[in-house]
Amino acid sequence: GRLRKNKLRKTKGVGPFAARRDEKNFPQPQPFTPSMVFYSNPIIMTTLAEGQKAPALSAADQNGKTVRLSAFKGQKLVLYFYPKDMTSTCTVQACNLRDHHKELIKKGWAVVGVSPDDEASHQKFISKHELPFTLLADTDQQILQAYGVWGEKSMYGRKYMGVIRTTFLIDAKGVIRHIIRKPQSAKHAQEILKLAADMD
Repeated sequence: GRLRKNKLRKTKGVGPFAARRDEKNFPQPQPFTPSMVFYSNPIIMTTLAEGQKAPALSAADQNGKTVRLSAFKGQKLVLYFYPKDMTSTCTVQACNLRDHHKELIKKGWAVVGVSPDDEASHQKFISKHELPFTLLADTDQQILQAYGVWGEKSMYGRKYMGVIRTTFLIDAKGVIRHIIRKPQSAKHAQEILKLAADMD
């Protein structure tokens, strides 16, 4: 009897005794949430580079008319992606392009904006700020993902998926000549014209 008691004292910290004791302190699995899918399986972003062919695109404009990249064949294109209609920075950027639109046209550039907003939102944005160019509604983010501008963003410590403001300058042959990854919204047209000088 005494020998068995001593043996139990020595083995209490191992085997099934230890397992039961440690279970109390072992972290329990957290309940499943959709965010776990996002962080464990992030969207694989397409990374485009200057000199590559611009991906094909097809989307409805502010009037519900389908616009394709092929429609701009033989013409230079400013294809700019922005997060949301009516927001402050996006409005500054759009109005800067509006104010210099005639100059861009004179240099042979067409301007097209793309965001996840729908056609009705684009109509209001265009009407309020008298924007003279086309806006495409990419509500399912297919174009945004094809161009690598739909990704993880952070605001006030909160992570979320959204549009990474980016502009592509595409030549008459459909080749990406310049990528502006951090546009200066208030001076965006000037930025474009300076970069595009080698494309005239």
